[in-house]
Amino acid sequence: MGLLKFGRVFGFYRGGLILQRAKCVTICQKKWISQGQDTTSEQNLETEKQAGLLKTEECVTQPRVETKVINPLDFNDFFGVKKLFNLETLFDANVHLGHKEGLLDLNMKPYLFGIRREQCIIDLEKTVPRLQLALNFAAHIAYRKGIILFVNRTPQHVNLTEKTAKECGEFAQTRKWQGGCFTNAQVQIGPGTRLPDLLIFTNMLNDVLNQHLAVKDAAKMNIPTIGIVDTNCNPNLITYPVPGNDDSPSAIKLYCKLFKLAILKGKAKRTEMEKTIGE
Repeated sequence: MGLLKFGRVFGFYRGGLILQRAKCVTICQKKWISQGQDTTSEQNLETEKQAGLLKTEECVTQPRVETKVINPLDFNDFFGVKKLFNLETLFDANVHLGHKEGLLDLNMKPYLFGIRREQCIIDLEKTVPRLQLALNFAAHIAYRKGIILFVNRTPQHVNLTEKTAKECGEFAQTRKWQGGCFTNAQVQIGPGTRLPDLLIFTNMLNDVLNQHLAVKDAAKMNIPTIGIVDTNCNPNLITYPVPGNDDSPSAIKLYCKLFKLAILKGKAKRTEMEKTIGE
């Protein structure tokens, strides 16, 4: 019995030793696996670092692609306004018909083709380049987000002028002009008032004889102006004078259409350039 008990006790301890050995083996295996994982993770980190260094080196060695900003002033016709009309278009709209010879302003003689039956005929070959220049300038002002003001005091063209300004997102003044509206704007309108960047006169007169007051006010404030100057008008105070008929409905419709297209072209080009720069 003593030996049996001893054997049982010995077996118990033996079993306990076996269990302890098994525990030791599992612990050693876990340590070995963890060490292997650590070494592999370190190797992965080193490879990633090397790959990262290579990537950074590649980024440094690759040349940068810079977007070139286009300056519209470097082009003669950046907005394509010369394609909007031709001499025949002006002739069909009666742009060449001036006033009677008795109403002729002496400053308009260089723009005359001749006089037929006491009616002045405007030389359209001189009108075409000046109208192209005026349209190009209006497109540049619109491209630079300037404020454009249409001016016309003729009652029959009031609605057309206001409609044109509204369609191209600009402003119009077709009522009585208050003197000093530009020169005394801080008092009459209010402090911090922004004056327009361009005035477009589709008719330069308040009536048959008197010039529009805004022509002098704009000249005093150095605001550029575009004016359709008929044979009874003085073009000296206009920045971009365009010799042409300012009374015929067909001519006024053509002017409004051309200036609206030029302004919309300038704004569309601005939006296009901003998108390309943003990308």
